[in-house]
Amino acid sequence: MASSSAHEQHPHHHHHHLRTPYGATAAPPPTPLSQPNLSSTSGHADALSLLLHRLPPTLSLPGRRSPLSNKTAAVPSVSLSEHAEVLSACKHLGFFQLSRHSVESELANSAESLARSLFDLPRDRKQVYFPKNWPLGFDSEADDDDHAAGGAGESFCLDSACSSEESELDLSSLRAFTREMEKIGKEVTEALASIVGFDNPAREDPTRVSSLLWISDGSSVSTPVLTGRMYPFAIGLQYQIRCQKYHMLTDSGWVSISPEVDSILVTVGDIAQVWSNGKVQKVRGRAVPAGEDGSRCISIALLITLPLDSIVSPMLPNPANNEDEDEDIKNSNNQEHEEDSKGERRMFNPFPFEDYAWRIYHERLLLKDPLLRYRV
Repeated sequence: MASSSAHEQHPHHHHHHLRTPYGATAAPPPTPLSQPNLSSTSGHADALSLLLHRLPPTLSLPGRRSPLSNKTAAVPSVSLSEHAEVLSACKHLGFFQLSRHSVESELANSAESLARSLFDLPRDRKQVYFPKNWPLGFDSEADDDDHAAGGAGESFCLDSACSSEESELDLSSLRAFTREMEKIGKEVTEALASIVGFDNPAREDPTRVSSLLWISDGSSVSTPVLTGRMYPFAIGLQYQIRCQKYHMLTDSGWVSISPEVDSILVTVGDIAQVWSNGKVQKVRGRAVPAGEDGSRCISIALLITLPLDSIVSPMLPNPANNEDEDEDIKNSNNQEHEEDSKGERRMFNPFPFEDYAWRIYHERLLLKDPLLRYRV
């Protein structure tokens, strides 16, 4: 994973000032020279997009779908061997549940208890034991005055080994849980690639994918709203310890779901949508617990994602289209993309994973699909 030096290597990530396309007022009638050229560069569009993302949440925008509208959806229960059911769930919904799997309920409960105890640690201990090394480490979105609010808005992002600076901290149950979930995540990724018909980048080189354990301590909400940090992933896994409703933001809008107890909720992420060349639906961010406002809820999600130095691109089955792609991306983001041997055209331009991950982590892209700018 990248070290904290990533901040220095990417100065363009720190958006302290916005450039807006407003020009000086001219006497009517206006002339073309006195008008701002909004289409001259993509910089203006990006600045306007960033400005919209930072508008107050109470501001009403014309034509914007209400974030509170949602529908209830059934969660299909499938086996990875049931190719037709997996394909249907991924193409039409972007999520399903695994009722038969190898993770023991006792292990899941033990991992949750340990996670809860981490949030009960003093704030300074959390920062020392899990120092910030984006995206890893302890993170708190609460203001200084809100630190006493039961840890709401806090999260831990851990690597697959659940590394900690404190050797005396017993994380064995959390590590065992992570290993079991990681195995299932890789099985799901391989099954999805085979069923949908794209190349799994980890098939020949396991280092081309990575795993993150995202543990959040927040409040359940009665209305659908994205909470907590967002991070790109191919496959997300959440073990269902108890009967619990969730809100999820999918490509078709907000849905409320109720997975079965002891099942594993599988969500298809933005990276898998790019890999599949747009053949599957996706879930934006992690599922948000639904319930009475203010009730504490520990959420643990295993994310199959990518190393920061990766290039994200459709993983079309024709090797000729993917050859030397990492080098080509540096000079040809906007070039015309070839069709593969079956006539399938790429639906997304390749893009650097780190830039994309940094943007959606810090900017909270709520108004539009963050992949829109990369569509061909």
